Amino acid sequence: MELTKERKHQLSEFCDRVGIKFKNLEHLDQAFHHRSLTNEKRGVKNNERLEFLGDSVLGMVTASFLYTKSDNPEGDLAKIKSAVVSEKALAPVAIKFGIDKLLLLGHGEELSGGRKKPAILADCMEAIIGAYYLEAGYKLAEKYVLSFIEPAVKEAFSDGVKDYKTQLQEKFQQKTKQCPRYELVSKTGPDHDQTFKVCVHLGEKTFGPATAKSKKEAEQLAAKLALENFNF
Repeated sequence: MELTKERKHQLSEFCDRVGIKFKNLEHLDQAFHHRSLTNEKRGVKNNERLEFLGDSVLGMVTASFLYTKSDNPEGDLAKIKSAVVSEKALAPVAIKFGIDKLLLLGHGEELSGGRKKPAILADCMEAIIGAYYLEAGYKLAEKYVLSFIEPAVKEAFSDGVKDYKTQLQEKFQQKTKQCPRYELVSKTGPDHDQTFKVCVHLGEKTFGPATAKSKKEAEQLAAKLALENFNF
């Protein structure tokens, strides 16, 4: 798909706006190709492979930053990482960067409001990361990712990090004045490689069992299940 002079200008402006450089703008342009476009136009490549690559780079950069900058336990870091790389977090950044205006969509997706769909915007963000990684290498891709991930991480820490058990206890006590009750359903395997199954009881409702390699982690996973499914 040959780029018009106008399209090249739009992509160059985007690069200047977000602080990245591409020698071959066609590689960047592909990051904006939603699969709905390629379903309608033969021979046009979509951004799904770039998205797959960019997702991994995004995850690695974020995990490395969290590990280096924080002494919080693994559970807290995983929770923050999950929040800042989610489509809910990435979509507003995509709007801020003007990605919604550069997306190339199929006619049907365009009519259905695809240009503003969080999933499509987040996927495009990841595809751009993948394209830039191939263009410029890990260090420059890392710099680009940190330009929007670092502020998001700092905001998450300033808001405070609460583990799933703490969140569940606060919400359930507020609703019922009672405490969640955790039950160890089973413990299997040799001492060096045990597996724990835990349920959590909220009054008459039970959630789980959740399975993990430690009782503490199994309780956290059971609490997560309850948070996601209990009608608070």
